[in-house]
Amino acid sequence: MTRVAIIIGSTRPGRKGEAVARWVHKVASQRDDATYEVVDLAEFDLPHLDEPVPAAMSNDYAREHTRRWAETVASYDGFVFVTPEYNHAPTGALKNALDFLYHEWHNKAAGFVGYGLLGATRAVEQLRLVMAELQIADVRDQIALSLFTDFADAEPAPADHHEPVLHRMLDQVVAWSNAFAPLRSPGSR
Repeated sequence: MTRVAIIIGSTRPGRKGEAVARWVHKVASQRDDATYEVVDLAEFDLPHLDEPVPAAMSNDYAREHTRRWAETVASYDGFVFVTPEYNHAPTGALKNALDFLYHEWHNKAAGFVGYGLLGATRAVEQLRLVMAELQIADVRDQIALSLFTDFADAEPAPADHHEPVLHRMLDQVVAWSNAFAPLRSPGSR
């Protein structure tokens, strides 16, 4: 069965990302088209990129934390990135986690759930550029949760219009992940 990781893109203490990821997972778990799992970057404790060889040049990683992260990413067919927006950009922790790897991201699909003052739309736009370089197909539909209207007492309380968009995004992530499966199979490179 198709496996989709819901990646929490913030490691900051007090972050809202965990609660947003739980909401995404709750909605996604009602579906039967894939297995959805939350992956928390905070649990990987990745330092600033410390691999001696760029990931695009080799996937023979020198550091145990990189090998653990690579094994996790490689095990998924698609991704939903849950990201806040810091200074009109995604978090440094998320960008760093993306940069640690290269080949493990290829030929997979991704969707985005942003949250912030303006729904993290600028952070997602920047992430779309990174996805292209990592050979991840990013789907059109995205969620943009406003801290003003989609949260109550620091917990997500998304407006009703968000859930149908989330389902459309998940439809696309699963369909595209499945379509790319032959490209990910051994011997297809």
